[in-house]
Amino acid sequence: MNRMPAHELPTIVLTIGELSQRTGASVRSIRHYDEHGLLASVRASNGYRMFPGKAVAQVRQIQRMIATGFTIEDIRGFPDCMLLIEGARSCDQITDVQRQRLAAIDRQIADLERRRTRLIKTLSEGAVPPVD
Repeated sequence: MNRMPAHELPTIVLTIGELSQRTGASVRSIRHYDEHGLLASVRASNGYRMFPGKAVAQVRQIQRMIATGFTIEDIRGFPDCMLLIEGARSCDQITDVQRQRLAAIDRQIADLERRRTRLIKTLSEGAVPPVD
């Protein structure tokens, strides 16, 4: 069986639709990631965006980070290693950013718990309690 040398093998190239299907991300989200420099695309002769095969792992990793509460701007500041390897462990360079995000989430939870307590009190007493 004849095999092509690795350096002659064609590179996997995906359309935005194929990338969307493989990752579950919407075409709109993929465009957004691309426009913010999180993905690298090239334009085909027909004007369509084309993505390398590694974009599948990158999109999945971006989705994971967004689901953890990071913004596109946060992710743009992360080292490339965070985007290139699906499920990559956090790099030391972003530990502070992660701690800041966790603190923000904790503040949101505390605020929601205060609101919940006030609403429960309102329902049980029939009147809105004074602001603490």
